[in-house]
Amino acid sequence: MSNVKKEEIIDVLDGYDNDEITIATLGSHTALHILNGAKEEGFKTAVVCEKGRETPYRRFNVADEYILVDKFSDIVNLDIQEKLKSLNCVVIPHGSFVAYAGLDEIENDFMVPMYGNRSILRWEAERGLERKLLVGEDIRIPKKYDDSKDIDRSVMVKFPGARGGRGYFVASSSDEFNRKINDMKSRGWIEDEDVEQAHIEEYVAGCNYCIHYFYSPLNDEVELMGMDSRYESSIDGIVRIPSKDQLDMDLGPSYIITGNHPVVMRESLLTKVFDIGDKLVKSANKLVAPGLNGPFCMQTLVNDDLEIIVFEISARIDGGTNSFMNGSSYSYLKYGSGMSMGRRIALEIKTAIKMMELHKIIT
Repeated sequence: MSNVKKEEIIDVLDGYDNDEITIATLGSHTALHILNGAKEEGFKTAVVCEKGRETPYRRFNVADEYILVDKFSDIVNLDIQEKLKSLNCVVIPHGSFVAYAGLDEIENDFMVPMYGNRSILRWEAERGLERKLLVGEDIRIPKKYDDSKDIDRSVMVKFPGARGGRGYFVASSSDEFNRKINDMKSRGWIEDEDVEQAHIEEYVAGCNYCIHYFYSPLNDEVELMGMDSRYESSIDGIVRIPSKDQLDMDLGPSYIITGNHPVVMRESLLTKVFDIGDKLVKSANKLVAPGLNGPFCMQTLVNDDLEIIVFEISARIDGGTNSFMNGSSYSYLKYGSGMSMGRRIALEIKTAIKMMELHKIIT
């Protein structure tokens, strides 16, 4: 539960000039199209960026204000918070913001108005809470193993937090689990405390679809905004090598996300896509008010029985939205051309200001 009270944030928001709202974010992850979408909807923009990493934002000219810091985690420093508030900033959280600022700091110390629900960010980071969100409305998920000694089939092993796939691995026995854990530790990818929190789940063979939704509490509707699949290193490189050579090379695969590409799903499955999106919003509204406010993602696999199996969620804008910066096949159906997730966020903020309900979408 966040120690930053909604009432405190509303007090900050009440001191803002609503005609001069600036949309701000951390210079990483999905910042380019968050900021570009904000400018398309007429907002001023600001980026908090590590010194030396601002080049993409300057070259693409997406920010009006540059707040340069020594390290990304400085965004929670009081002087940076005061600078953001002086610019009437609403901060858009994304995966890098969560990773660098830290959940404890976001929940307890970050007094700048944030778009969406800051309390739900912990629910995506902690596997037990994430699972509770999914189980609550009977969404199909992989079988979970509480102890590595119980592994009786191929499993996927994951670790807490927004790691972009770093350290994930597949194992088929407890011996293989222990061997790979030791290898990951030797490479510095995980530590002992991570091992204690390892999440072990059934490995599902299927096609990967990361489904991007937007929930608007202003009109109480779940929108399908786009889908992507991921390029992962080194597994995508390994599968291009003939199997006989793979065996000779003895390569240990990793699942670090290096890029994304847009995809579409067969139309007959879209009813299920909307159904699981609606279910997750319903579950979140019950368990962590005000629920999934704005963008979220369900990372899924579709098996040969045409089941959509959810193996992970993002309770904020997901990196895969970079694959449709000028809109997707699905956002085109809803809005016409050019609707990125960043622009959809800005449109929601713009609409809330016009309706005098900005407080409804800010925490």
